[in-house]
Amino acid sequence: MVSRYTPAALGGVALLFAAVTACSPVEEDSSPTASASSSSADNCAPGSLATETPGKLTIGTDNPAYEPWFSDNKPANGKGYESAVAYAVADRLGYPAANVVWASVTFNNAIAPGPKAFDIDINQFSITDERKEAVDFSSPYYLVRQTVIATKGSKIAGATSIADLKGAKLGAQVGTTSYQAVTDLIKPDAQPSVYNNNDDAKAALENGTIDGLVVDLPTAFYMTGAELTDGLIVGQLPQVGVPEQFGIVLDKGSALTGCVSKAVDQLRQDGTLAVLEKTWLADTAGAPELS
Repeated sequence: MVSRYTPAALGGVALLFAAVTACSPVEEDSSPTASASSSSADNCAPGSLATETPGKLTIGTDNPAYEPWFSDNKPANGKGYESAVAYAVADRLGYPAANVVWASVTFNNAIAPGPKAFDIDINQFSITDERKEAVDFSSPYYLVRQTVIATKGSKIAGATSIADLKGAKLGAQVGTTSYQAVTDLIKPDAQPSVYNNNDDAKAALENGTIDGLVVDLPTAFYMTGAELTDGLIVGQLPQVGVPEQFGIVLDKGSALTGCVSKAVDQLRQDGTLAVLEKTWLADTAGAPELS
């Protein structure tokens, strides 16, 4: 098992930062959104943390693991933004790719209260106060925009505003901030549909059960460009209040939280996250803002 980013490559990635034209995934002052650690981030000796399996770092994510966050539903191949971020964090913690173990964990189980069978979990988890009551979050590694997608025959294909979506039948994955964006921001007249995963939601969009689907922006680009027949991006939803951010999930009160946040902060500050975002995630061209 070999990560796309070896320790040597990761050490030199800061040299690429000046050439990256995309904005950094997270501003440097955004780390306070992470949960407080139960131990000092200074006690993070490489490879010696109290992990589920001594000498190994167990990383959870869902199955299937979707593009562009992962590639070919194989989290261990180091391809895709979140797989690359996970290996970069593991490397900073002193766990080379050979000492990383992947575990299949559903989205809802990962953020449910109770002990975890993983050390960290990376699966497009938006950091929210409600979730922080049950789990810890690392510093954020990505700023999120929720996006509405449809097919060319949909009645919302030409929508330019949230008001244009009020009469639509919309859907999203269960337990996600995408679903929350439908209920709290769009507030459609019809009860939105909820799906166990994006594959089920995509099928509903293709067969006309729903008019539109809400997903994060990179997923919107991948679905409309590679998975949907006649798929299109209707538009990005506006940010309301504090920007939505993805964070790595840990057990509540985990002794690893501070160390993981420290690793994420280092990756942001030296430009690694910006390089990985540029490598794996599409830019925002072709995704208009919905007013």
